[in-house]
Amino acid sequence: MSDSKPEYVLWAYTPSSAGGIIGAIVFALLTGTHAFRLIKSRTWFCIPFIIGGLFEAIGYAARAAAHSDTTSKKPYIIQSALILLAPIFFAASIYMILGRLILRTDSATHSIIRPTFVTKIFVTGDILCFFIQAGGAGMLVQAKDSSGVSRGENIILGGLILQILIFGFFVVVAGTWHRRLSARPTAMAAEVSWLKYIRLLYAASAFITIRNACRVVEYALGRDGYLLSHEWPLYLYDFIPMMLTLAVCLTWYDPNIKPSRKSDVEVAMLR
Repeated sequence: MSDSKPEYVLWAYTPSSAGGIIGAIVFALLTGTHAFRLIKSRTWFCIPFIIGGLFEAIGYAARAAAHSDTTSKKPYIIQSALILLAPIFFAASIYMILGRLILRTDSATHSIIRPTFVTKIFVTGDILCFFIQAGGAGMLVQAKDSSGVSRGENIILGGLILQILIFGFFVVVAGTWHRRLSARPTAMAAEVSWLKYIRLLYAASAFITIRNACRVVEYALGRDGYLLSHEWPLYLYDFIPMMLTLAVCLTWYDPNIKPSRKSDVEVAMLR
């Protein structure tokens, strides 16, 4: 049975088939590479990267499918939800990376938050952002009038702002630990390339923050704003930053940053 036509226009433009196909291929290749490296290194805490990458690939494939039928709700719902929510999974692995670096370098005293709570606090915040944005996306795609659309956009906007605030606090925690460990290195720090990983963490965090900030502007301007009524901004402020995030994070599949079983209390928390 074909989808019924909505009471309002889903798309303000006809999504590019080529753009969607390229996006799907790029994220499928990156996700496949992540999956290969994850299995090889057994760094299971990076599984959220795989989930987020799949969300991106499927989301862009849905955009390509929508090119031939802009009245169909299914591809619109899929791309709206998955591309919006994918970065939350990337953030989850980034949060877990910091906790493991702190434990692996035996530098808990340098962190303003106990390493056993770093992952708990930030992943909990990440989950909250997920449900807020997912709820807003659900309301948005089911809206039958401009009022419903506005409510959905406002909920998504709130979730994005919360995610930026959480990320900002995370960078403060990471930066403080970085500065203190640089000033007073531990014996274990010499065994780990922690400085390389913290720099990559900053880069990935910057990409996600830039993307979220642009999304905030997008939803603040509303459906009649330039960002939502034109396609090219999506590729500039969402596709490129998320592609770079996955590319940068390919280097994190290093068994040496996994804490010993004795100290790996975060794994138990995630079960």
